[in-house]
Amino acid sequence: MPDSDTPFAATKKCPHCGLWTEWEQRPTDRCQHCGQVLEVRRAASDQQRQQQADAPLAPVLLIEIKPDDGPATRFFKHLIRGGQLAFAAIIAFLVWLVTVVAA
Repeated sequence: MPDSDTPFAATKKCPHCGLWTEWEQRPTDRCQHCGQVLEVRRAASDQQRQQQADAPLAPVLLIEIKPDDGPATRFFKHLIRGGQLAFAAIIAFLVWLVTVVAA
């Protein structure tokens, strides 16, 4: 019968060597026998998630108005950009309104 003062240790069977090893339930835990990572998928998933978090954010997707565009093209691009900004403002207002109502 185990002593009540000692906590139970978690163990996991290594997918590489098949031996049981102590496991602290972290994605970076390694097998005590062969040294391989115990949860390969989870470690890769955590690494991919960290890379996505570190990646720079995409800029706002507004239509580009080039200085060499003709006057008519620039006029219509300004109209489209105004529509894009108005749409973003309406969406932001709706998100704010839902947040205020929900609180």
